[in-house]
Amino acid sequence: MAIHILGIRHHGPGSAKNVLAFLEEHQPDIILIEGPPEADVLLPFLRNNQVEPPVAILAYQTDNIQQAVYYPFAIFSPEWQAMQYASKANIHARFIDLPLTHWLALSSQNESENSDTNSQQEQTSIHHSSFTSLQKNSTHHLATIAGFTNEETWWEQMFEQRQNNTQIFEAVSEAMHALRENYAHNSDKEEQLREAWMRKMIRLAEKEMFQNIVVICGAWHVPALTKMPLAKDDNALLKSLPKVKIEATWIPWTYDRLSMYSGYGAGIQSPGWYHHKWLHPTDDGTLWMTKVAKLFRDKQIDVSVAHVIESVRLANALSALRNISSVGLDELNEATLSVVCNGEAILLDLIQKELIVSNAIGSVANSVPKPPLQVDIEKLQKRLRLPINPDAKEYLLDLRKENDLERSIFLHRLHLLEIFWGQKKYSSGKGTFKESWQLQWQPSFVIQIIEKGVWGNTVEEASNAWLMHQCNTFTQLSDITALLENVIPANLSTAATAIANRIVTVAAATNDVLQLVSVLPSLVGIMRYGNVRKTDAEMVRAIAESMITRVCIGLPTACCGINEETALQLTDNCVSINHSIHMLQDSNYMQEWTICLQQIAFQNNAAAIIRGFAARQLMDAKQLEETALQNLFYSSLSYALPIADAAAWLEGFLKGSGTLLLLNHQLWQIVNSWVEHLNEESFIQALPLLRRTFSHFSSAERRKLGEKVKNYGNINTVNNLSNYAFNQPQAQKSIPVIMELLGYSTNKQV
Repeated sequence: MAIHILGIRHHGPGSAKNVLAFLEEHQPDIILIEGPPEADVLLPFLRNNQVEPPVAILAYQTDNIQQAVYYPFAIFSPEWQAMQYASKANIHARFIDLPLTHWLALSSQNESENSDTNSQQEQTSIHHSSFTSLQKNSTHHLATIAGFTNEETWWEQMFEQRQNNTQIFEAVSEAMHALRENYAHNSDKEEQLREAWMRKMIRLAEKEMFQNIVVICGAWHVPALTKMPLAKDDNALLKSLPKVKIEATWIPWTYDRLSMYSGYGAGIQSPGWYHHKWLHPTDDGTLWMTKVAKLFRDKQIDVSVAHVIESVRLANALSALRNISSVGLDELNEATLSVVCNGEAILLDLIQKELIVSNAIGSVANSVPKPPLQVDIEKLQKRLRLPINPDAKEYLLDLRKENDLERSIFLHRLHLLEIFWGQKKYSSGKGTFKESWQLQWQPSFVIQIIEKGVWGNTVEEASNAWLMHQCNTFTQLSDITALLENVIPANLSTAATAIANRIVTVAAATNDVLQLVSVLPSLVGIMRYGNVRKTDAEMVRAIAESMITRVCIGLPTACCGINEETALQLTDNCVSINHSIHMLQDSNYMQEWTICLQQIAFQNNAAAIIRGFAARQLMDAKQLEETALQNLFYSSLSYALPIADAAAWLEGFLKGSGTLLLLNHQLWQIVNSWVEHLNEESFIQALPLLRRTFSHFSSAERRKLGEKVKNYGNINTVNNLSNYAFNQPQAQKSIPVIMELLGYSTNKQV
């Protein structure tokens, strides 16, 4: 009986080549792989190319789906090549790491005991990486002795570049033994449990009479699996471990998620480069530089054959100077920067994204077990021609077209389910029949899909159930109305009806007119927008009608006794209501609204800014005679009133547009006279309020108002010029300064 412990680096192309060569040479009858035993049931799906890397094993706790773990694999991962070999050779393969049923249970216990809990992103994580921090600290000693400043670079050149060399595993074992013997440490509880379980699984394989056993694990674990303690000691350590229920499946992965800088990074910076090295292990840089040249040409950047040749020569020369056995990515990048990019480092960012990291995405066949909701989403993606893509892609949808309308409904439903595959963008152009979406798939969306799968087996069913659940938890009328506003574009009639009924119930129970005012514009918008989306919005009309009546009755009283902040917010809401009622073009609504505005405009106890707004709307609707308007102006801008109230009234009256002051000379004179006769203290107090008022005008309006002030001032100056005496000595003194400002020398005669 033979047991071979192969220490590897996860996601190392050299390690993968060496593992494959070792397996072909020794032909084991079972392969034991560091990984979650819950995923053993997924191994048969590797046959017939049902799973194409990059992919990941997703394992999650069934009663707490956010507690999940990803195990990503690329084509150059040693574990992946071992699994593929076992599948093709029809031999046994097993995962032997500590079962996640125990590991996630222990993680939950640690979180509850530790007040400094991990974030959700840390809970949903990659289980293994290239080296742990402890391994990095230890291997750094070997790297330093060998003359390297970085342990990753040391491993890359010492082990990964020695391909098809089965003897390398003896060197790895010797190095790791030396480290663990000479740099004693107290490993954490998790590592002890993991290694104890791996030893337990090796003993189980021996007990089952397998004669040629190959174990593939991270290099750091080799000594712990070679010198095995007594079985009873391991069993005692593993006794009474807590459990949770775990399920696992295959999911597509992406190289950018495998890279170091992504949210679920697995410890490698250049998956695209590693993929290239796996396919072309003997490339001296020529094939790589050919890819670089093609990429640049596709981006309309000129690259000649001479550029490629000179870059390859320079990269090989750098490798020789550095005593490196083969050309590496660092040498190729330096050569590219010098020869192709002409020293412009920004162009290397393009190579980094497109080639070094790459946008590759894996695939999983429909035969692989998936949650029903995920199956329905994939069917819709295929039918609507919305392919999964790791890169952001823009879609401009025309809602008058049937397929685009279905796409929009599908994306809105996913958004409501908190699966943010699509982000809605601003769409230029007139009309509400256009929508712009940016789609970018992330592997982590599978977690949200599984989580929302408890609400239904299809997107429509899950969306309806989830939204009705949300609706029942909301107590604020504004939140419920916002939910209805989002539901209408998703064409979810069941949820929309339930939410509408909820609005009626909550609105009937509230006496707060301010709440009704805040939600009424949204309801009117739904009435209009629903028709564009071919959605029946009649149920919203009855709600809006009752609210308009209640608002028009209660608003005059609600405008009294409120602070400045509430008054400003209420005025903005009244602007929206005014726009909404005009948009409906219903004479009954207009009559009710006009009566409400008349009550507010002449109600002295109402907030000044709202009174000013009401007066302006009555004037625009020709419901206020010129004489009555002027009297209202004089009384509202009276010097007997507090200056803040007068300025607030003027702000409300001019809200939205200052064109009125340009066209109505009498009102202009009233306002100008009022400002002109303010004393210094009152003017200083009014200035910030007036500045806020005029800041909302368009630039053209402000410019024309400024010109009017200037011209008006010039006329007054000419009329009153006789009141001023000309002081010739003072004028003579100012001439040199003026001439110097104009660019003339002060020595010249004037």
